[in-house]
Amino acid sequence: MQIHAIKTSVFREGEHLVPFIARFIKHLPEKSILVITSKIIALAERRTKTIESVKTKERLIRKESQFAISTKYVWLTIKDGMVMASAGIDESNANGKLILLPKNSFKAAGRIRGALCHHYRVKELGILITDSRTMPLRSGVTGVTIGYAGFKGLHDYRGTPDIFGRKFRFSQTNVADGLAAAAVVLMGEGAEQRPLARIQGAPVEFCDSIAPTELLINPADDIYRPFFNFLPKKPWERKKK
Repeated sequence: MQIHAIKTSVFREGEHLVPFIARFIKHLPEKSILVITSKIIALAERRTKTIESVKTKERLIRKESQFAISTKYVWLTIKDGMVMASAGIDESNANGKLILLPKNSFKAAGRIRGALCHHYRVKELGILITDSRTMPLRSGVTGVTIGYAGFKGLHDYRGTPDIFGRKFRFSQTNVADGLAAAAVVLMGEGAEQRPLARIQGAPVEFCDSIAPTELLINPADDIYRPFFNFLPKKPWERKKK
């Protein structure tokens, strides 16, 4: 698998996305996956707000979330079935504004895929829209997907045998988030100015339609939920005898 991050000019609010992509990617072969940071899609949709006060941001976070609680550092929220900080609202590289997430990232991915399949004259093309998340008990952020089109995001091993013939009961691979994490490492999180990446040779199943909910689980079924109810403040420190 090969990933190539693409440096571009600064994407301006209200700019048309497909011509912008075509300007920097002259050729997109069959079975490619185009990775796009969510920020430029939100800018294309004019999903921005002017920062007026802390209260303004707080109201916006609550409005954009299905669930929100205030924590020491950020608002911890659930948006579109995913846990994230502050409903994904970002101030970095925003030129003094707040940038929201795209209105519907899966629909956006489908629209972009249709336009680019026509432009590049390809049939099998994946679109992957990325954002960044922290992981519990880990420093730093990693790339995740908030929407995709053109390929299956989940590979299901259940019912298939392992190398010793024992059938998997639970194993599924989150292909979409894995590809997003790999691509964002090259795209960067700062001033790299690489909002696009091209992936070739990815081990995915290309398809025309996907299930947008295939990566989601009910919070009640999350295996980590009961763990955090009993977690000490610093679990990595050994108790003194």
